[in-house]
Amino acid sequence: MRRTGKAIVFTAIALFAAGLGVRFLGTATADIGPFHTTMSMEPATDGESEVELPPLGSLIFNSHSGPIKMTVRIDSLDEFRTERLIDNPKEIRMVGQEVPADVRAGFTNAGLSGLGGATLAGLILGGLAFRTMRRAAICGSLSLVLTATALGISAGSMRPESVAEPRYEGLLVNAPAFVGGAQQVADSYEKYRSQLEGMIVNLSQFYTLGRTLPSFVEDKDTIRVLHVSDLHLNPSAWNVIDSVAKQFSANAVLDTGDITDWGSTQEAAVYTKGIKRLDTPYVYIRGNHDSTKVTKEVAKQKNATVVDDEVVEIAGLRIAGIGDPRYAPDATSAPSDIREEQVLLDSGNDLRDTIAESGGADLAMVHDPVCAGPLAEEVPVVLAGHKHQRLVSKLDDDTVQMVQGSTGGAGLSGIDKDNPHPLTLSVLYFDKSDARLKAVDDIAVGGTGETQVSLQRRIFSKGMPDDNTDLVPNPDEVEDGASGDPEGD
Repeated sequence: MRRTGKAIVFTAIALFAAGLGVRFLGTATADIGPFHTTMSMEPATDGESEVELPPLGSLIFNSHSGPIKMTVRIDSLDEFRTERLIDNPKEIRMVGQEVPADVRAGFTNAGLSGLGGATLAGLILGGLAFRTMRRAAICGSLSLVLTATALGISAGSMRPESVAEPRYEGLLVNAPAFVGGAQQVADSYEKYRSQLEGMIVNLSQFYTLGRTLPSFVEDKDTIRVLHVSDLHLNPSAWNVIDSVAKQFSANAVLDTGDITDWGSTQEAAVYTKGIKRLDTPYVYIRGNHDSTKVTKEVAKQKNATVVDDEVVEIAGLRIAGIGDPRYAPDATSAPSDIREEQVLLDSGNDLRDTIAESGGADLAMVHDPVCAGPLAEEVPVVLAGHKHQRLVSKLDDDTVQMVQGSTGGAGLSGIDKDNPHPLTLSVLYFDKSDARLKAVDDIAVGGTGETQVSLQRRIFSKGMPDDNTDLVPNPDEVEDGASGDPEGD
């Protein structure tokens, strides 16, 4: 009985040590294609593999039956290698051939680290429990054997076909409904990847194209601001914003809300960090898809200013703004009844009073165009978003409203479309002496699978559009916008 008791104690210590070793030391970093990843292992009652895709969530595969769970976390992207992939299509095929070997090597290194950690933990715990080197060595050896057995069972029961049947967690729970089947998404992004080079070339020509447009000559007394809206968690939006802001020498970026989709903590902590990549001040108001957590994370970025029922001075302009009074990422965003519309109008009234009390503003920012009604005659320019469809209109003879499309191409919902929703943003030119709006360049970059880029210039006289400026949605935007969600849901 005494020997049996000791065997039970040895086994218990070895099991505990194996779990500790694998959990805390069974990790390794690995480069998989252009991605820097961290691979880790941990004890589990039923084996599975998880791929973490911050900030979207995780994909979980029923990949094996062993008592070990395997996790791959994508930490960052190698920009240099990504550029090489874009420049050399042959290298993309090479990466595809190398990925399986990279994954195997990464998990092999993680497994070896786990074996070493389990052995070390067994030695330490055995020494503490029995106070003798021999028994400590027994615990360490037993822990090594148990860990090796668990890894062997996991490796031997691998089911490669499980990759075709993932389980979604986090924000990706909604992905199948948005983007269709895995093969459909893969096909779409293969097309997108193959045409990225053309898109980058087009982006590099924005500045030259702008210089060739007639009827407007910039000077040193011009203030340029970039209007973006409804990024909806699209990581590509940051690259487009950064490129246009630099090439058009924007003095500030103005974001009229819906930077995220669900306003979760994960989105807030990860996606909003794209703001600090920009070299210009970033002025932001909350959209109806943005929670208070998102607002706080935006405010943490050193170049960001969150405006909510106040007037601030940025880049020589007095800018008023107020966040959307709603938070309803799971509801349709058009006012559902008279009460909701009244809430939006009340928000506009609050901002109007704030502008009046502060001595006026050069422009105002709201998320839903419904809020703009009370601002007529109070400010010359009102910027809005929410509709995923670009529109320029007069609120009255002294106030023009400019509704942006979606700078994020409507986010995930813009992927599964026959006509992908374009990424839209606008450069506004103000006179530094009197803050008068002189011109607007409306830019649209083709959505997933497309590389076309369009730029339309609008000339403003005395702060209002010229007679030959159509106060209707951008023609390119109408056709594409119909395939997105013009109601902004």
